Amino acid sequence: MQTQLRAWREKRGFSLRKLGELSGVHYISLVKLEAGRLDPRLSTILKLCLALRVSLSQLVGETNKKGGS
Repeated sequence: MQTQLRAWREKRGFSLRKLGELSGVHYISLVKLEAGRLDPRLSTILKLCLALRVSLSQLVGETNKKGGS
């Protein structure tokens, strides 16, 4: 999820602090999420989806990988 989170945040033009304000998730938690050092609760993921205006599958779905099966 961390790569999708960073990509959507950057696509929306949000800083970590701005996304934190919009979602109600502390920006330090966002730093850890983007670094893959924190496993979020479903409620946190849903808050991020709302703030980023994306679906759950867009945020946590698999990324397209080259050379996949």
